[in-house]
Amino acid sequence: MDHFPAERTAVVTGAASRRGIGRAAAERLARDGWAVGLIDVDEGAIKELAGELTDSYGVPAAAVGVDVSDNAAVRDAVDQLEERLPQLVALANVAGVSSPAPYLELTPVEWHRVIDINLNGVHFVSRRVAESLVRGGGGRIVSISSVSAQRGGGTYSKSAYSVAKAGVIGLTRALARELGPHGVTVNAIAPGPIDTDIMGGTLSDERKAALVEELLVDRVGTTADIASAIAYLAGEESGYITGQTLNVDGGLYMH
Repeated sequence: MDHFPAERTAVVTGAASRRGIGRAAAERLARDGWAVGLIDVDEGAIKELAGELTDSYGVPAAAVGVDVSDNAAVRDAVDQLEERLPQLVALANVAGVSSPAPYLELTPVEWHRVIDINLNGVHFVSRRVAESLVRGGGGRIVSISSVSAQRGGGTYSKSAYSVAKAGVIGLTRALARELGPHGVTVNAIAPGPIDTDIMGGTLSDERKAALVEELLVDRVGTTADIASAIAYLAGEESGYITGQTLNVDGGLYMH
């Protein structure tokens, strides 16, 4: 898709948390003129956000409360969003959970919880949205991985999280190959330490200082840092970029 329609929709998953990347991404996309379709397990919070986006930015917004690991519910949710919003052009897969459980204490229940939400959820939403993007002539899929996928942990979450986020990178590359002929680009973002609740709650000054020691910049990342990367990769001008993982990590991966 060389040119996006003037009225276009981006779906964002996992946008309910007030300190999360998903909310920052939804706000940035709305500010950039996108209509926004929101999916989150917290139905009350996500519907409240939809109203706030319309009030603040004057764009259409709609929300459906759904668990991204439920494939049938995801398909129904996207159907509902499409009925209420302009043409679907972009998807930001942000929904995810942390998992600090050490490997020797990792239970099958925790393993499946993390894989189901962080990897299967990305697949289920991407699979349904891809149908609409292909039918519409193209679009963008952007998924949140993590520097933990590349380093095997080392931030807050451990093995199950790292495996799921590595799977997101593999899925991104595979979808880029398969969907490219249909005009759909597919990319991932690998955040480093970002001050969100997925890092285990609000970061103290002491913990921020410890994290910065591993970085090449002098601060921990913000949700706005990731939202701007999502906005670029979801935008019209990124059409020659696909199958890539963009590290937005303050230099952590190369440190």
